[in-house]
Amino acid sequence: MIQLAPVRQSVSEQQVGNVSAAVWNGLNAVALSERVRPGMRVAVAVGSRGISRYREVVQAVVESLQALGAEPFLVPAMGSHGGGTAEGQHAVLVGYGMADLGVPIHSSLEVKQIGEAGGMPIYWDRHAAGADAVIPVNRVKAHTAFRADHESGLCKIMTIGLGKKKGAATLHAHDAVTAIPRAVQVVLREMPVVAGVAIVENGRHDTAEIAVLAGERIFDEEPALLQKAKALQPSIPFDDLDLLIVQEMGKNISGTGMDTNIIGMWRRNGGPREPDFRVLAVLDLTAGSHGNASGVGLADLIPERLRAKIDWHATYTNCLTAGSFAAAKQPAVLPSDRDVIETGLMGKDAESARVVWIQNTLELETLWLSPALLGEASDIPTLTQVGAAQALQFTEKGALLSPVTESIAS
Repeated sequence: MIQLAPVRQSVSEQQVGNVSAAVWNGLNAVALSERVRPGMRVAVAVGSRGISRYREVVQAVVESLQALGAEPFLVPAMGSHGGGTAEGQHAVLVGYGMADLGVPIHSSLEVKQIGEAGGMPIYWDRHAAGADAVIPVNRVKAHTAFRADHESGLCKIMTIGLGKKKGAATLHAHDAVTAIPRAVQVVLREMPVVAGVAIVENGRHDTAEIAVLAGERIFDEEPALLQKAKALQPSIPFDDLDLLIVQEMGKNISGTGMDTNIIGMWRRNGGPREPDFRVLAVLDLTAGSHGNASGVGLADLIPERLRAKIDWHATYTNCLTAGSFAAAKQPAVLPSDRDVIETGLMGKDAESARVVWIQNTLELETLWLSPALLGEASDIPTLTQVGAAQALQFTEKGALLSPVTESIAS
């Protein structure tokens, strides 16, 4: 069996010290007190991603609104996620601790058509559409399926997210890359979006910047935040691997379970195999996914323990709504992690096999590399070996024991 050595990758450490203060100051800067009056019902749109310090950010928004005498409530803005049900989407927010904020969560899949763009109907969550004001809160980052000025961020959560299952399916059917910009123009014209809170994360999956944008400035100012996010996003610094082992995938990590910007956009969209990670083995599904394994079809090999955690109804609902059929396919399933890794090595000997292990596609500060990669790693200024190579350890049932904690601590 292959040995792996821990390597620390230098990533961006830019960080917001006081999240609450950053939100309050940002809302003051866009003159929220002139946009929100006492007694107004304000919908705070919250998505389904596992965003760093998300609850803190949303709490600061809620408290800012309460200080103005407004009546805030939360609305799940997650398209078809949460199994495509109101109860499932409510459960996602409860899982993030949002139920403890002391304000209602109004979860529904009912939508209202608020307009159209070139014949494309634009749908919005009925609770948000009935509010006096709306504030979306979301992370801005690279999308997993396309490149554009507006990818994942406030514009996406206002259109696909608040469009719920019906709106999300409509936008994806009209090509999200062009439909999102057209739809958001309608949203900003017809709906009372008073501000948006955008979160940019650093290379440690922590909050690097919080930008509060006035509602009318969201469309124009989000692209600059997207460029910042892309500049801060780490990667796997090798273009050629025999095997990439991803310990866990999940909806709280990426819309496709694994960020295709890391594992290769070609796995979802086709095109050149860049980077060329020939075999992708994925070992587990996060609890925060609630069984939604959207993106599992991008893997080559998975163990039975991952397959057993998949809620195929939730997975199909998400993937079919997005028109991402390949993401819902079942990879080859083997009895254990050990079987997956041995098969993934494809007969390569331990000395020549080019292998990387990562916890998930968000956490890339520590990589575990096979001996064949250590020489190349020593020539990459951002990489530092922090421990000796060691054999992989498995439980009696063949589940891989995470190699990270003990070795890094020692």
